[in-house]
Amino acid sequence: MEGGVFRLKGKEISLISILVMSATILIWSWKKTPLLTAFVPPQTQLRLSPETLSNVSEEEATSKINVEARKNDDVASAVSLTEVKGKGQQIEGEKYSNQEEHGKDLAAPTDSPPRISSSSGHDTVNLKNHTENKACNYAKGKWVPDNNRPLYSGFGCKQWLSGMWACRLTQRTDFAYEKLRWQPKECRMEEFEGSKFLRRMQSKTLAFVGDSLGRQQFQSLMCMITGGEETHDVEDVGEEYGMVLVHGATRPSGWAYRFPSTNTTILYYWSAILCDVEPLDRTNPDTDYAMHLDRPSAFLVQYLHKFDVLVLNTGHHWNRGKLNTNRWVMHVGGVPNTDRKIAMIGGAKNLTIYSIASWVNSQLPKYPGLKAFFRTISPRHFVGGDWNTGGSCDNTTPMSVGKEISTDESSDPVVAGAVQGTGVKLLDITAVSQLRDEAHMSRFSITAKPGVQDCLHWCLPGVPDAWNEILFAQI
Repeated sequence: MEGGVFRLKGKEISLISILVMSATILIWSWKKTPLLTAFVPPQTQLRLSPETLSNVSEEEATSKINVEARKNDDVASAVSLTEVKGKGQQIEGEKYSNQEEHGKDLAAPTDSPPRISSSSGHDTVNLKNHTENKACNYAKGKWVPDNNRPLYSGFGCKQWLSGMWACRLTQRTDFAYEKLRWQPKECRMEEFEGSKFLRRMQSKTLAFVGDSLGRQQFQSLMCMITGGEETHDVEDVGEEYGMVLVHGATRPSGWAYRFPSTNTTILYYWSAILCDVEPLDRTNPDTDYAMHLDRPSAFLVQYLHKFDVLVLNTGHHWNRGKLNTNRWVMHVGGVPNTDRKIAMIGGAKNLTIYSIASWVNSQLPKYPGLKAFFRTISPRHFVGGDWNTGGSCDNTTPMSVGKEISTDESSDPVVAGAVQGTGVKLLDITAVSQLRDEAHMSRFSITAKPGVQDCLHWCLPGVPDAWNEILFAQI
């Protein structure tokens, strides 16, 4: 009996001892927890890379990742910055813009910005919020192989493409130049689709105004829109813009076509130097012509109000030979120029480019829907001479292989300087095209004479297609 009683009390003592010990541990842990948490930060710590710190202050970065740094004496829980790992996770001063006017610019970072979660899971932040918005620099990037290129056949598009620029119809046998696509470094360029372009330009007019390189861009775009297929759903509306074949001319001053399905008009007007040119004596067929360096062409003045997108270019006709052949006489302020600096071809060209950019900018408040672009100069690739002195461009392997454009500065400082601070946008294609020496007409030009090569104009399909892709991304 006693043994049973003592045995029962022994079990009770054991159970009580276990409970007491458990309670003691629980109470001790409870008391220790505040001491432990005092050393534990309330959020996962984030730190920017050294490159980031040169562009973003710690306070800015901290606030942008939604972590408040309380600086009171009572609450000292400011969050320090620790390393962010993973591709594309830098918070730099790079600025992307995915909504230009009307929300139609679809520029986006090449790598989607990562989301960073804190250890508590409550502070998930998109790093894209760290960067301030700015337009993507489409001139930075590289050429990459793409089996989905070209966007139209070099054997086709005879409806729009001049035979002299269709290299597939010449003796040329290498066509690797058709299989390259321009890939910007900091943004993803929207894939071009003809139907998408027409919808975006519904009831709008796009005008190319410039020299023969502008004409190449115009023909390229027409081929890209139609995929090189012949279509009868296009109207010739050149007469609406005064583009008629005058007596004695081999071709009109330009071309204008409208797609009735979307009421979209695409036109090109020949204005090699962009400034106004007028005969000094209209009654004399051999008269000289005043080239008013500080005036826009009469075509621009007359029709600018009808345009929704304007693309200007000039450059290659600014040489003494062209001036003499065309009997152009420089005028400034309505009178013959007497300034020796302006009389230099470079000075005259610069004055005109700045004047035209300034004039277009002054018109933008009148036409708030107008987007104006000034395209930088298309590079020449003559080696060992010029077009008439044995210059050539026989390379078939592009110099672009393994090369990347990484500078923020334009390779055409004149045009870039002219549009800086204005509402006129820069269509920067100079460095992009500089890498493509193998894509010119070269010796395969139909109209070329023996020993004469065309290292100025491009084979189509080809490099001007990329210009239009960049343009498409910005409108």
